[in-house]
Amino acid sequence: MWEPLVFDRWIPKILSWYVCTPKVQSHMLVISWHMQASTMCEYTKEEFCNGLRDLRVDTLEVFREKLTSIREELKDEEKYRKIYNFAFGWATEKGEKAMQLETAFDMWQLLFAERKYPLLDHWIQFLQVTTFASFGKFGQFSIGSYCVVMPLPLEQTQHNRPVSKDVWFQLLEFFKQVQKGLAGYDAEGAWPCLIDEFVEYLEENGIHPSEYAT
Repeated sequence: MWEPLVFDRWIPKILSWYVCTPKVQSHMLVISWHMQASTMCEYTKEEFCNGLRDLRVDTLEVFREKLTSIREELKDEEKYRKIYNFAFGWATEKGEKAMQLETAFDMWQLLFAERKYPLLDHWIQFLQVTTFASFGKFGQFSIGSYCVVMPLPLEQTQHNRPVSKDVWFQLLEFFKQVQKGLAGYDAEGAWPCLIDEFVEYLEENGIHPSEYAT
């Protein structure tokens, strides 16, 4: 028989095992997907209990055993796509329609860690460059007797370009298509403008995906 009060008894124990941070561990993301949690590192009783049912967990011991193997679900292509899409709403701040850039960087590093998409670093660099260009955030730094004007680090800017749901969803498909070259990219396709701009950035800088494929 399922015990509704399990939430109150288990949560303190589980929180003693893990500390939720923006760079959340991948197995906690997978568990949150099973629970269909609406907010990172927060679970309602309903989400928590439904997730345990979905995982077929009825004791703390079984739950802890699940943690050792649940990351394997990320190797299943269909589950991976669902978890990747789920992560957008999960990691986006309450009341917002787009994900903050720093959060997106952390989540991409987490989700793509074992996928090794060759253009991930260039994508992140591109977003940083366009953020500075879009908002013109520069600062003056003194080096000896010289005064140098440089873009401020991202955390020092008052604004950054947030990541929309459309960009988040389409990026995974884009990375899959261009992993071995831009031949899979259709400039007339329904890509978000930001991805089109990224391709222009690659071409202008002579960056070819096939050279980075492993």
